[in-house]
Amino acid sequence: MNRINKKLQENSDEKLLSIYFTAGYPNLNDTVSIIQDLEKSGVGMIEIGLPFSDPLADGPTIQASSTQALKNGMTTKILFEQLKDIRKTVSIPLVIMGYFNPILQYGVEDFCKKCSEVGVDGLIIPDLPVDVYDDQYKSLFEKYGIINVFLITPQTPDERVRYIDSISNGFIYMVSSASVTGSSSGFGNQQTDYFKRIADMNLKNPQVIGFGISDHETFTQATKYAKGAIIGSAFIKHLNTEGTGKINSYIDQFLKP
Repeated sequence: MNRINKKLQENSDEKLLSIYFTAGYPNLNDTVSIIQDLEKSGVGMIEIGLPFSDPLADGPTIQASSTQALKNGMTTKILFEQLKDIRKTVSIPLVIMGYFNPILQYGVEDFCKKCSEVGVDGLIIPDLPVDVYDDQYKSLFEKYGIINVFLITPQTPDERVRYIDSISNGFIYMVSSASVTGSSSGFGNQQTDYFKRIADMNLKNPQVIGFGISDHETFTQATKYAKGAIIGSAFIKHLNTEGTGKINSYIDQFLKP
């Protein structure tokens, strides 16, 4: 069983905390130590951002981290080299989040194969259309046991949500708003109504909410209606100000308020 599915099924009442960070940031060789420290701190899943020069869905904080990571020399090849022994020390699910262009340049099948070899469990590719994936790439992902995670927003029609649910195997990434990452500071009635609407659809795949999760309050708000929540920009800001030395105390703010 894929580690993502296993983690989601472990405890139906436990809320999943997933952390996003950009590979190669703050420093090129921080990737593995950050992953190891996050698992030790109690994080349930990690999203590793593959930096890209034109990250359309990312806000300024993550864009800046991607720019720095690229300046540091991070590439797809280097990321896979860094991750080659990760499963000797880390057991939680690992997901690569990135844009389709670098994956296409690497070769979609070669990318999926390499993910399988190093122990990456899933991909989040915001600019890969669901229909294109279903028609052209689904069989490749399944061949190598890689879960592809799709995003939905408050504007996604119910019919589209159900279609995404039907071809998904893992979780659905619920974008809390239509804006880019890092631009929200709490959830209003409109977002809460959206969380309730999706929860009431009783989809077969659990939902994990991202965008706007910045503290224990927003984490708790989001996980009232979903299986888990993803912290991205807020963690990048922590790395920017505190470096990699205080990860445990930072994660404690979310898990043990």
